[in-house]
Amino acid sequence: MHILVVNPNTTKSMTDKIGAAARKAASFGTLITALTSRRGPSAIQGREDGANALPGLYEVINETLDADPTIDALVIACFDDTGLWELKARLAIPVLGVGEAGYIVAAVLAHRFSVVTTLSVSIPVLEENLQRQGLFERCARVRASEVPVLDLEDPASDARSKIEAEIAAALAEDDIGALVLGCAGMADLADELTKTFGLPVIDGVAAAVRLAEALGPADVGPEMDLRSQKLGG
Repeated sequence: MHILVVNPNTTKSMTDKIGAAARKAASFGTLITALTSRRGPSAIQGREDGANALPGLYEVINETLDADPTIDALVIACFDDTGLWELKARLAIPVLGVGEAGYIVAAVLAHRFSVVTTLSVSIPVLEENLQRQGLFERCARVRASEVPVLDLEDPASDARSKIEAEIAAALAEDDIGALVLGCAGMADLADELTKTFGLPVIDGVAAAVRLAEALGPADVGPEMDLRSQKLGG
């Protein structure tokens, strides 16, 4: 398979981290192409940033799908699932969001799960996405660690300790069997946090890649245009 993973913000260091997590999760023989939006916000924190990211996101997807007919699936690497439903409606290849995939895997692993995200401004967006997916009742709580997204790219920040404190609070208060990391920039933390806390801590990037692989390569006739309608029109 060939899976295109697109980071809707413009921070390349985050794309590098996302790409590494996607390749680690992928099966042997799966090709991962990880790309960064060239214009838009440097981080997506809330509804306004998500809206401002859409033109750049659609641009990079249109250009890449036009240039490369081998792509079998698209992963949107923002936990807010920026542009996800528009992309699903317009493209004939499978489109997965890392938030969407994280919730699905958590719901398979546990009856109840919580989400630990970055800032409180993201909570309404994530709760609406859970409602749309039909998994709101399975989520005990969407929690904010109050870590700005770009702090995840700064090794000197206290981002990890804040995330760990919020996970500890979720375990103490939420009666959960799994936890979802609510930012693609946390992708590199999932394995160590799973060991630290003794329950599945889910990275949506890995979850999306594995779900895309489960769907398998696109198998359509030559009359079907995999790229379907242009985005943003």
